[in-house]
Amino acid sequence: MSLLRKCRVGAHFMKRWNHVSRQPGIEAKLRGSFEPTHLSVQNESHMHSVPQHSETHFKVTIVAECFNGLSLVKRHRLIHDCLKEELSTGVHALSIEAHTPEQWVGLEGMTTKSPPCMGGGVTRTTS
Repeated sequence: MSLLRKCRVGAHFMKRWNHVSRQPGIEAKLRGSFEPTHLSVQNESHMHSVPQHSETHFKVTIVAECFNGLSLVKRHRLIHDCLKEELSTGVHALSIEAHTPEQWVGLEGMTTKSPPCMGGGVTRTTS
């Protein structure tokens, strides 16, 4: 085996086994950008048709004062902009619940349950 080939194989092995979780980075970016009063980032990849230990599907629940006066669409755009790098480098899906503190009090801290995975390529038909 050539030295170049050995380096590539070794680099792949190290990358695979020295994996750094995406979740703390996502949390840090959201905290730094929005200064939330509540933040929950959940890896929901295990609920989908992806390899074990994947970090491709996340649910974000965020409560921040800066969302006051912003539409839900604008809040989601801001969060997508904040996580642009993650969304372009492996995060496939991002479920977002973005609330103002007042809305969060009204919800009593309850979030919606994520829907079950339909499986890759499975489409729902209507009758």
